[in-house]
Amino acid sequence: SLPDHPPARTSIERLPATERPLFSTKDRDGTGATAMLVRILALACRLLPLALANFQLDSGLEDVDDLFPVTENEVVQEGGTVTLRCTVQENDNSSLQWSNPAQQTLFFDDKKALRDNRIALVFYSRHELTISISNMTLRDEGNYTCSIFTMPVRTAMAKVDVLAAPKKPEISGYIGPIADGRTITLMCNTSGSKPLPTIRWFKGGEEMEGQTYESDPTDQRAYALSNVVNLTVSPADNGAVIKCTVNHRALRQNVYTARQRIEVHYSPTVDIRASKEVPEEGEEFMLRCHGRGNPEPSYFNWLRYNGELSERAVVRHENLSFTYLNKTDAGVYQCVAKNIIGTGAKNYSLRVHGDPLDLAPATPPAPVNVSLTPSRHDSTTSSDTDPLSQLTQSSIDHAVIGGIVAVIVFIALCLFIVLVRYLIRHKGTYLTHEAKGLDDAPDADTAIINAEVGHSSSDEKKEYFI
Repeated sequence: SLPDHPPARTSIERLPATERPLFSTKDRDGTGATAMLVRILALACRLLPLALANFQLDSGLEDVDDLFPVTENEVVQEGGTVTLRCTVQENDNSSLQWSNPAQQTLFFDDKKALRDNRIALVFYSRHELTISISNMTLRDEGNYTCSIFTMPVRTAMAKVDVLAAPKKPEISGYIGPIADGRTITLMCNTSGSKPLPTIRWFKGGEEMEGQTYESDPTDQRAYALSNVVNLTVSPADNGAVIKCTVNHRALRQNVYTARQRIEVHYSPTVDIRASKEVPEEGEEFMLRCHGRGNPEPSYFNWLRYNGELSERAVVRHENLSFTYLNKTDAGVYQCVAKNIIGTGAKNYSLRVHGDPLDLAPATPPAPVNVSLTPSRHDSTTSSDTDPLSQLTQSSIDHAVIGGIVAVIVFIALCLFIVLVRYLIRHKGTYLTHEAKGLDDAPDADTAIINAEVGHSSSDEKKEYFI
């Protein structure tokens, strides 16, 4: 009978290459290890040419990189000199060349190609070409090209930036003294810069914030810039110096500065100083009024509340003096100072040693202060409480009355002249009628007779109408 399982193989069957294992542990007689070694050697022979090819390719790329020119970007100030340097590590006797942004050849090896006295050769060798360009302008800005004439031609770019320094700034907008509380607009202008500068405002040590506006430049490569600041002034700003500063890369550590001193007009502030704090009765005494304003006060006046100045009180400009002080002089006095902007006032409570306490009020009236630009409403309301305004109003009333009287006198004079002329004209008419008919008489006697006859006849001829 045949066995149930197939007979064992007596020889090794060849498997396809894809099914052959690299390592086999089935063969224990050494045949598998030998086959594995053979396969390893065959694989190494296949990979070696590929490795050699890659090595040669890498070496070729390194040789190509050594032939590429190397340059650097440059930044130069307008009017300065820029140096352009081009180097190569390896050169197969190929020529080097520099060209400008317009692709005009500047130097070909050591030979100058462009007629420009500003361009000069600094250094030349097989591995380097260095040139310089002096007196740079904004038109010279751009990309400069260094070329090496290999196969193919290799090039490198060097970007040259030209910095244009701004002109010194100017401040405009101030035309004269400013009234207290008003707002002034100042403008700081500069031009000719590239790139844009930085403009800042300062008042003393305090920086002010402005608004920047870019203007249309005359040269499209440069910038014109303006910065505007609004300043509301006060008396503390009188004599202040406003500064405008301009910073720019081309100036390096330097800063351009423009200055403007401003003047502020404000109404006076008043201070009263006494020759003695509590004077004695019978002593000389003086009050001096100090007015501080811009411009300086040109008018001073002294007033007394609830009464008139005594005969012993003498007013001389800003001084009020008493030749002989009496207890009745105790009270509240006010000094008023004026300039073209407004009015300032202050009260002083005078107490004479030994005077009754009720002569000087404990809380004197508040001093009168007039605003810088009083409105009609303000002037009307302040005239009710300001003695100086009352005096001014009284003067205005007297002036109006005097004007009315002058008009009446003028009209009466005109009527008188018209009346006199009327009487003169009628008097001439009567004389003409009395001499009527005398022109026909041949002599004087006949004329007299005719005149008498004429009168009698005129008297006799009477007609009556019923």
